Amino acid sequence: MAPSTKRVSSEEHVAALRTRIDDALPRVVDGRSPASLYDAVEHVLRAGGKRVRPILLLLVAEAYGASVDRALPAALAVEVFHNFTLVHDDLMDEDDERRGGATVHVKWDPGTAVLAGDLMMGLSYDLLGQVDGADVEALHAVYHPMVERLCAGQALDASFETEEAVTVASYLDMIDQKTGALLSAAFELGSVLGGAPASERARLGTAGRLVGRAFQIQDDLLDLIADDEEWGRGVGGDLVQGKKTFLTLRALERAEGEEHAWFARLVTDGGLPRADVPEARDRMADLGIFEEARAAVRTYTEQAHDHLDPLPDTAATEALHWLLDRLQAREY
Repeated sequence: MAPSTKRVSSEEHVAALRTRIDDALPRVVDGRSPASLYDAVEHVLRAGGKRVRPILLLLVAEAYGASVDRALPAALAVEVFHNFTLVHDDLMDEDDERRGGATVHVKWDPGTAVLAGDLMMGLSYDLLGQVDGADVEALHAVYHPMVERLCAGQALDASFETEEAVTVASYLDMIDQKTGALLSAAFELGSVLGGAPASERARLGTAGRLVGRAFQIQDDLLDLIADDEEWGRGVGGDLVQGKKTFLTLRALERAEGEEHAWFARLVTDGGLPRADVPEARDRMADLGIFEEARAAVRTYTEQAHDHLDPLPDTAATEALHWLLDRLQAREY
């Protein structure tokens, strides 16, 4: 009688992929010089993270029958690219800390941050070219547009800081580019590596865009309702900084009279005093903003699940659905 094999749970499946990625990332720059540049890149790659984008890519590739070993270089490419954007985001936003450690421009200097980010973008293309037997043209047909869309989204986000009339629709369009472009590419790249038909690739790309919307709106929501310790930074920071988020824009669209004038300070004064954050939270709750945000997160996540219908019924597909649910609940 053949020995029985225990089926790995979705949680264990995802954890195993995360370990593979964590182990492989630092080796991307092993033994390279000059240390003044590569130490900064290694600092970023060793800083941790949930590795959501590369895991999504690997799960889609696995679902279509590709091995993790074959798809891993593409997954690393996506994660290295993601970290490149974080290095430059931190520099643009003048953030001092990322994942519990100093940002590159603080630990080294702004020039090193620029060079480290540039190098990581180049490394991501190199990794993409290391996929064994890949249709490089098909991979680049996904990757090149992603780079352009993500940079355009970042530019839109920056422009929102000085624009008074930003709509929720404009905000979602920005998120589709800044956040959704790389998530969409992760789904599509996985499907390319698995040999999926073009129609299914497009459908999976849409799933990634929807995940991006759900993820960002949930992020906006948690900035106001999470516990300080759970959130890891001061709750209400977006309000204090006057950031235009799904919640603040919906409050401005929905509020009237004195209520609208109260929220308009987010734009006219560049943010609210931290002492006003509890009142802002109460006013938003009364306007139904939080419930609308939660409903949007659920809707976009459900739509993303629906767009995974073409995937074969495999353990990887099951793990993919599990991960989307954990992301919606912010339990991963």
